[in-house]
Amino acid sequence: MSHIQDQIKFYTNQFPSHVKLVAVSKTKPVQDLQEAYAAGQRIFGENYVQELVDKHTQLPTDIEWHFIGNLQSNKVKYIAPFVALIHGVNSISTLKEIDKQAKKLNKQIEILLQLHVATEESKFGFSEEEVLEIASQKESYSNVNFRGVMGMASFTEDQSLIRKEFQEVNRIFSLLKPLFGENFNEISMGMSGDWEIAVEEGSTLVRIGSAIFGSR
Repeated sequence: MSHIQDQIKFYTNQFPSHVKLVAVSKTKPVQDLQEAYAAGQRIFGENYVQELVDKHTQLPTDIEWHFIGNLQSNKVKYIAPFVALIHGVNSISTLKEIDKQAKKLNKQIEILLQLHVATEESKFGFSEEEVLEIASQKESYSNVNFRGVMGMASFTEDQSLIRKEFQEVNRIFSLLKPLFGENFNEISMGMSGDWEIAVEEGSTLVRIGSAIFGSR
């Protein structure tokens, strides 16, 4: 068994049954994804629209493609027909565009609202007030299926800070859940370096890249 397949098995066995592994395959060749697929992996996360579109055409149709990067409004139309979940919706303009493209296709597109909880200003995301505002206007996004939230912790060795930030994501998720309803049940947080804390603090989707596919 290859390193990639070993790692898929490792994480699948480590995670509780309610937590799903998102194999972050950006910049990786199609053959690496095929190896992960052969090990049973079906959820792949990509950061770049063009790369996602290309891989989607080359790989099996039962793959669940997640877009995990910063999505620009003008790129939504390229992934709208097939994307399973958009993790990082972090602006009203992108949200409106997703709704518009979904309407054209007569479908619902599933999304997560990205929260800004990290100390770095460079991280994207909505504030608590902004997501509460979106919840109050959710009817105006009739072709968007709000599935949950996504958050990224600060890039730091300080595990207590990481834990505090993940707890903040979960706290806001708990505020939003009664407003969005029963389909609102996903929390995307945690990567190769902090997934254990993320799972302890309520993550249901963990994004692992370099630990599976090697560093870029």
